[in-house]
Amino acid sequence: MDSGISEKWSVFSLVAVGVFLSTMDSSMINVALPSIMRSFETTLARSEWVVLIYLLTITVSLLFWGRVGDQYGKGESYLLGMLVFTVGSFACFFASALWQLVGFRLFQAIGASMMMATGPALIARSFPAGQLGMALGFIGIATSLGLMCGPVVSGFLVASYSWPSIFLATVPVSLSAFVFGWFRLLPKLRSTDRAESATTPFDWYGMVLWTVMISSAVLLSTQHHGVSVAVLLLESAAMLLCVFFFLRVEAAQKNPLFPLKLFGRRSYAVAIFCAALSFAVLFVVLILMPFYLDYILHLTVRDIGFVMLAVPASVFLVSPISGVLFDRIGARFLTTAGLGLCACALLLLCFLSGKSSIWEIVLYLALLGAGQALFLSPNSASVLEQISPQETGVSSGMLATARNLGMLAGVSLGGLIFAMIFSKVSGGSDLKHFQPDQAQYFLYALRVTFTVTAVGSVFGAVLSGMRGTGEKKQAV
Repeated sequence: MDSGISEKWSVFSLVAVGVFLSTMDSSMINVALPSIMRSFETTLARSEWVVLIYLLTITVSLLFWGRVGDQYGKGESYLLGMLVFTVGSFACFFASALWQLVGFRLFQAIGASMMMATGPALIARSFPAGQLGMALGFIGIATSLGLMCGPVVSGFLVASYSWPSIFLATVPVSLSAFVFGWFRLLPKLRSTDRAESATTPFDWYGMVLWTVMISSAVLLSTQHHGVSVAVLLLESAAMLLCVFFFLRVEAAQKNPLFPLKLFGRRSYAVAIFCAALSFAVLFVVLILMPFYLDYILHLTVRDIGFVMLAVPASVFLVSPISGVLFDRIGARFLTTAGLGLCACALLLLCFLSGKSSIWEIVLYLALLGAGQALFLSPNSASVLEQISPQETGVSSGMLATARNLGMLAGVSLGGLIFAMIFSKVSGGSDLKHFQPDQAQYFLYALRVTFTVTAVGSVFGAVLSGMRGTGEKKQAV
């Protein structure tokens, strides 16, 4: 086999392993969250921070690690990220209090952020333009495999042992991949990375404002109870002020953290926004469905894992087809159809009841996964193919930031809407104190939340259909 081909697929395998591990970790946590909430005897708002701190850390640091990868080497950044992720996973196993688990998840997220920021750039640099959609489609398979294994592994480990055991599942694979990559691939990647990059001042002002802005938004959206309207308005005003200063600072920077100039292209701006929106839609479902399956249908943790498997299984089947279709017809039709399909799935989920069959739920979740898969690979490829090689790191970081910002919004806003509606209709109750006779209130809150999410998905489909035609390929 040609050495160039061998190296190309070795890089792909390394990135695919990182994607697999990070997505498997996310899906394991979603399934285990009800058990974690019971274990620490805490509320939904507090237990959500096990997920939120992970997504928040990744979201605020991805652009930083993308810049670091451009300047000091994408290969080194990726592999060191894998090592940090491994250590963080191992530490989570020993957490004996909620605050400890949240702290270790933050450390774990730093490693995941380093991998996410540079992984797509390594793929874009290793594959020619005509094979980029195919490669990202195969990365979609790695994503779906991670999401597929996560619920099943989590259900088995939580049922057989306890929820801390889920954090040990990724350690052997991630440690082995780090050793392989550091000694087998890094010498070849290091010189090329540094030849491509130039040392530029880092935008620390933008980094601080970005962190404050996103953190403020998350804190605002997770305050479900006990906060006055005056305090919420004051916090909202402070967050908007951060947004204003952030945009002003970034517009004045020569090398901004947030590359506003790239958003001058309509297709680029639409792709980034819709990437965030698609993951927000997905994570509203992923964060709330395990509670529905547990509290309303009374399924075991193991059975919940198998039901949630429907989303990634569908992604697994559709992702490679979607990537190949992008190489032939472009992104506009595929991304529009994908978000439209997600909206249909959400509307169907609104009809769930206490008597819904398992197969009915699996069908709706599979439809949601198919829509996500139809959207994701073409949307990512449409961004990476229209930028220069010097911009691959920052655009890779931008894509990952958009995805994680969407996940963050889905978890925080989905939890906020659900908790507010449930509290209102149940007379001020929290999900922590859920009783079987409150099932009708739970289902009402779930329907309202899914309806709002479906409207967002329709908006994304319309917006995606309006993207520019510059990135569209000619049929072959």
